[in-house]
Amino acid sequence: MRISYTHGYVAPIPENHIFPMKKFSGLHSHLLAKSIIKENQVIEPGMADFASLQTVHTHQYSNAVWEGTLSRKEVRRMGLPWSKGLAVRSRLAVQGTINAAIMALQDGISGNLAGGTHHAMPSYGEGFCVYNDVAIAIHVLKQAKWIQKVLVLDCDVHQGNGTAEIFKSDDNVYTFSIHGEKNYPFVKPPSTLDIGLPDGTSDTEYLITLDAALNKIFSDFKPDLVFYLAGIDPLKTDHFGRLSLTLNGLKEREHLVIDTVTQKEIPIVLLLSGGYAPSLQETVEAHALMFEASKMYSKRYFQ
Repeated sequence: MRISYTHGYVAPIPENHIFPMKKFSGLHSHLLAKSIIKENQVIEPGMADFASLQTVHTHQYSNAVWEGTLSRKEVRRMGLPWSKGLAVRSRLAVQGTINAAIMALQDGISGNLAGGTHHAMPSYGEGFCVYNDVAIAIHVLKQAKWIQKVLVLDCDVHQGNGTAEIFKSDDNVYTFSIHGEKNYPFVKPPSTLDIGLPDGTSDTEYLITLDAALNKIFSDFKPDLVFYLAGIDPLKTDHFGRLSLTLNGLKEREHLVIDTVTQKEIPIVLLLSGGYAPSLQETVEAHALMFEASKMYSKRYFQ
């Protein structure tokens, strides 16, 4: 399994910032140390070009991120302090998802050690999301005729409002979000299928609900490619999650999703999305569960 990663994924932010920026490099080191991936499976992306960014984002916004001319209000809404490093990092992560999508189409399964920035809207960023990497990758691949029909499986605890809004009129993109009903964002544009869960939802209830949703989705829709946004913030220990999944429940979720998709011989792209565990190490280990699970299924044959 090939994955996208570059040390440029880590941008400078204040040490006391709640966003765990160092999780990207930490996850890369952890996966190598545990032999979940090898160095020759790591493909370094360059920066996404402006033509790719502007398949989704406005000319004004994409340029303002690069040039550092966002207003204070826009920076506050984005949730991350602007720096040139952040602007570079954001373009690298987008290209990482584009590359991972192409590699998934070639290999059956691939991942990006970043991505899943589903809150970003065409003209602004929010919720620690600068550009909507999944939406950009979908537009780029559709324009190139690599794909026609796409499924976005969003299991981050926060509803994928940006992705839902961007594809609200595109019947060839099925957006699914299973999230905390009372959690951010407080205005939730409708996805193709939304499942809002009550606070405190446990492993059993979560997995039964997700399994039923996957059965419904795949009976209704036959995608060429799946993007899996595997946020770890449904964990009970998460700073922002409000659900009550255990690590075992999260591990079962990863197996359920990847097994379901790969059984159908549909290529899948694995993306991190959010996660705010009590420590950096706990965040890294939780994100690693998806890549550990994927090793079991990466050898399945894809036509």
